[in-house]
Formats: sequence, structure tokens, C-alpha cells
Amino acid sequence: MSMARTNPEWVPAEEPDYAIPPGETLRDRLADLGMTQAELAARTGLSTKHVNQIMQGVAHISPDTAQRLEPVTHIPARLWNRLEADYRSTLAHVQQRRELTDDVAWLEELPVKQLVDREVLPQEPSDKVSRVQQLLAYFGVANVEAWRELQPAASYRRSQAFEAEPGAVAAWLRLGELAAQEVACQPFDARKLRAILPELRALTVEPPETFLPRVRALCAEAGVVVVLIREITGARVSGATRWLTPTKALVQLSLRYKTDDQFWFTLFHELSHVLLHGKKDVWIEDEAPSDAKAEDPLEQEANRFASDLLIPRHHERRLLTLRSLSAIRAFADEVSLAPGVVVGRLQREGIIRFDVGQHLKRRLHLVETD
Repeated sequence: MSMARTNPEWVPAEEPDYAIPPGETLRDRLADLGMTQAELAARTGLSTKHVNQIMQGVAHISPDTAQRLEPVTHIPARLWNRLEADYRSTLAHVQQRRELTDDVAWLEELPVKQLVDREVLPQEPSDKVSRVQQLLAYFGVANVEAWRELQPAASYRRSQAFEAEPGAVAAWLRLGELAAQEVACQPFDARKLRAILPELRALTVEPPETFLPRVRALCAEAGVVVVLIREITGARVSGATRWLTPTKALVQLSLRYKTDDQFWFTLFHELSHVLLHGKKDVWIEDEAPSDAKAEDPLEQEANRFASDLLIPRHHERRLLTLRSLSAIRAFADEVSLAPGVVVGRLQREGIIRFDVGQHLKRRLHLVETD
């Protein structure tokens, strides 16, 4: 499975820096006919001033004017209407490019090179104004002000200690949104999601090539799209949860830590946000200091949900006795859990050192959602 391009194909083209009014075509046609502007005005019932303004591109060629020009110039009204529409569109485009020169500083906030390397943005044109236009199209917004309104850093998490680069996070989140648009899923059903949790947990003992497609399929049946998107440098995120519509939730994973224990803990942590918390929040697992996370009761609730689902609370005393690798393997077999997941839990709680049992964790190689 290879990475899919998450944007329509770009066709590089030279950007015009001027717009030709349809009056130029009218001027050439009058020359061919040997007709003056005054005669054209008389034949069409327009004022000489209005005809001159059309020539200069000041006055629009309205549908009524186009109909008047057709029998005199022998050029169909639909062509005059098309020339007028193209002129106004190009004029607006040229004006927008001039205005976008004020927004080129925005590029410094965004991982432009990474998006080019991933073929999200085209190699060319690569001038700064074109890059601004490409990024506006990528994010699906009309201008930088609209982007800022949609990307407030405070909405990313309740903690004020969010340390990632907002532009990198926004780019990574957008990759997930675009990938999720291509994934069909059933309307969200909380009861169905809760019902599949044991089946998801049972997949921890399976190899990644088996459990990853099953995770996606099971969650989609419950109205949750799960996408794997390689991390953008500077984003420092392992997972995120948000609602794309009232009936479609998105869980986005980066596999930042590339081990099965982190994958399963993050997945169940994110699913808890779907089940337990509001649809208006955007939840991101980042590298904020642990003391800041401890102040967030909803994040702590999600942590507890994931921990209890993987290893239920009635096993907590038993965990304290697991010191040897053989004991860890035996416990994992007993509770039908991957040994690496048990090791991760013991490491997080300080029962064993972080260098103990690392080889029991399975390494995951990210195969991005296509």
C-alpha cells in the first residue's frame, strides 16, 4: 500500500500578470469592419461614452450589451459574454496575486518543503506567491485570515503547554482530513463502537499486516475513520481525534514511536475521546510536559480508559510482581495480550526500566492510508 496523493493533480502553468479586456477584441473587430466607435454606438443604441468605456475595460459587457453587439459585429453574444467573464476572472486573479504578496511571510510558519516532498504541493511554480495560493487551496480556505480562524492553537488541546509548531500540526491534520474524505464508513454508533472494543483488543496479538486493516474496517463500521499519516517534522504528535461531521469521527495516528504498545495505547486513548468527550474539541496527543497533562482531567480519563481496556484494573497487583521477561510473557499469554503492550505498561508505571524488555515490543512500519 503506497501513499496516496491527498490533493487533485496540479498542472503547473505560467501565471498571467495582466488581463486583456474584451474591448481589445472589439477594437480589432471594428478595425476589420472599418467602423468607428461613434458608428458602433449608433448601430447598437449605446452612448459613445459607454462604448469607449468598454474599449478601456472600465464598463462591463452585460448580457444585454452582448446581444446588441452580435448583429453589428457578427460575433455571437455568447462569445462576448465569455470574453467578459474571462477578463473579470483574470483581473480578479491578478489582483489577488498582488494582494498575496503581503502574505508570503505565512510560508515561514508552514512545512512547505515537506509538503512538496510528499507531492502534496507541486514542484513548480515555486515562487512565494504561488506557494501561498497552493497552500490556500490545500487547506481549502480563501485567505490567510480564514486559515488562522480555523487553526487556533488553543483548540488543539485544553492544556496551555502545547509545544508543537502550530503550522506543522495544521498541515498534518489536513493530511488526515483529506485521507479520511476517501474512506467510507457507517454513521457513528456509540454502542457498536463499545461492542467492538474487545475484538480490537484481541488483535494486539496479531501481526501488523493483519491487525491494521481489521482495525480500520471494524472502526469504520462504527462510524470512526482511522487513518495513519506519517508525522510532519515539528508537529510532535502521535495521535489526534476530531469530528468531521456529527456522524463521522476521525482518529489520526502518526506511529511516532513505531512500537505496538504505543499504537494500541494511543488508539484506545483516542477512541475514548470519541466515546466520552465532546464533538467540538480537537484532541491531540503531543509532547506537552507530563505535569501539564496531569492537570487535564479529560486526558487523564482517556489514559485510564486505554489502560483499563488493555489491562483491566483487577490485574494491577499482579503487574507489580512482574520482573522477569518470562513472567511478562506468561502474564501476556494469560490475559491474551501482546507482550510488548505489557512491557509498555510496566515501563510507564516505573515497574521496570525503559531499557528492559524492549525486544518484546514489535516495531511497526507506517503504511499510510490511501
